[in-house]
Amino acid sequence: MVKEKVEDYVRTIPDFPEKGIMFRDITSVLQDPDGLKLAIDGIQEKVKDLDFDVIAGTESRGFIFGMPVAYNLHKPFVMIRKKGKLPCETVQQTYDLEYGQATIEMHKDAIKPGQKVVIIDDLIATGGTVEAAAHLVEQLGGEVVRMVFLMELAGLEGRERLKNYSVESVIAYPGK
Repeated sequence: MVKEKVEDYVRTIPDFPEKGIMFRDITSVLQDPDGLKLAIDGIQEKVKDLDFDVIAGTESRGFIFGMPVAYNLHKPFVMIRKKGKLPCETVQQTYDLEYGQATIEMHKDAIKPGQKVVIIDDLIATGGTVEAAAHLVEQLGGEVVRMVFLMELAGLEGRERLKNYSVESVIAYPGK
């Protein structure tokens, strides 16, 4: 049976990874061709009238959702990866996690000064990863014109952290 909205394909798992958390699982979206189409179409709809040059995605689910949009719109795709995964000269950005820090990288030649960039990822929670990704784009002289997410966990207030950017999500859940 074909469902009408992408959120109908998202599987919710209560109390994972800990009690009180409602885990929103996207594997059920990816495993269904109709769900996947709705997800990609929903993300693409958020940039349809936007003037931009490049799509960037964060490892790894930003690749899953960003690549098809880049392909459909005939735009280049830039990978933002975990430290140590890219073979050429990179710029790096370290950011805080709940328990520690992480570093992401982008090739130095991935963004040209003045390019308008859309960053795509699967989820906005606290906003730390995508904020770090935006800083990488800006280090290279690019301008982040929009951030697009399949899902938003509004209770974690990532949108507030990213208030200086245009933020769109296909699905917004009120909690954490």
